[in-house]
Amino acid sequence: MALVLSAATFQGYGQGCSDAGFCTMGAMRPSQVYSQKINFKLRALEVNQYRGTTKITPVINVTTLDFTFGITEKTSFQVKIPYQWVNGNLGETSSLGDISYSVTSNIKSTEKYHINATLGGKIPTNNSTLEASNEFTSFQDAELPMYYQTSLGTWDVVAGAAFISKKWMFAAGVQVPVVHNNDNDFRFEEWTGYPSEDYLRHNHLANDLKRGTDVMLRAERAFHFSNLDIRIGLLPIFRITKDQIRDIDTNEMVKLDNTTGMALSAILGVAYHFNTFHSVKLLIGRKITDRDVNVDGLTREDVASLAYVIRF
Repeated sequence: MALVLSAATFQGYGQGCSDAGFCTMGAMRPSQVYSQKINFKLRALEVNQYRGTTKITPVINVTTLDFTFGITEKTSFQVKIPYQWVNGNLGETSSLGDISYSVTSNIKSTEKYHINATLGGKIPTNNSTLEASNEFTSFQDAELPMYYQTSLGTWDVVAGAAFISKKWMFAAGVQVPVVHNNDNDFRFEEWTGYPSEDYLRHNHLANDLKRGTDVMLRAERAFHFSNLDIRIGLLPIFRITKDQIRDIDTNEMVKLDNTTGMALSAILGVAYHFNTFHSVKLLIGRKITDRDVNVDGLTREDVASLAYVIRF
């Protein structure tokens, strides 16, 4: 495959990039490898285990199968299939997460660098309406907030590009929700049995959420030691349009203040290559700054991802 993209997956760094999100798609994925060789029709399978903590109690775990198929000498197809489960004070959820796909093509190669471009999308697997029934809801079904949802409920379009050299990788991408099927209807009054109203209200209302557009930048510096690669970098994600939700009092869609701005994370990646065909990768992310209001449930404080990669 002309792109020589490593199969590292790292989801939801500080903002998070959605747990089946565009930060790890095609040309925008972390830990990409520069090579002067054109490795056409490379095929790879990555099994990735991710864990992310949030501002409050929910902990998000995701197991992802990441497939990369060589199409032509310069073009590859990637599909990521995640299974997600969430545990927190309000309950537990688990199901198939949003499926992402992308086509990446090498548009320029020299002995010193590659430039790759990606076009893809994201397919929702539910409408963000997972429920719980427990002592906090008087054992009546009540919808959970977005932290607990396994899908964002949107069909997204994703595009991006990357510059890759032996020591540096710079990438940029945009994720635009185009079809909004999010029907989340979490309401505080359905959780009156929870002992702390203050904690409960840290879960933002996101009724019929329409997410804004995200722009991602990524910069990584690589250090190579025989079979070991170490990479450090920064990942800023900018929400450039306001999120919208339905006001439950007026039944009208309203734009939410303070939902735009930058979320910045520091990232560290370590990869050990046993041979040409087998690698193991550890990636860690730490939030530096965040947007003031995050109704989509994507905010992460710390994340870690461990992956095993097989190339064929």
